[in-house]
Amino acid sequence: MKTLRDAKIGDAVKVIKLHGEGAVRRRIMDMGITKNVEIFVRKVAPLGDPIEINVRGYELSLRKSDAEMIEIV
Repeated sequence: MKTLRDAKIGDAVKVIKLHGEGAVRRRIMDMGITKNVEIFVRKVAPLGDPIEINVRGYELSLRKSDAEMIEIV
């Protein structure tokens, strides 16, 4: 299983599935990250946290722990 945390700078990926439970999963979906959405990885902080992505036309920063819950292809 490949997650968003494994993606490198410049990768364009597609979301297959969201893992997680309850409020955490709902928060990720509220940010616009849903099944079949395209994500472009723009930057990764020097220590790897957070990850800056472009999703649905806007920029978003995610923690590594949240990125691990997003399965990609």
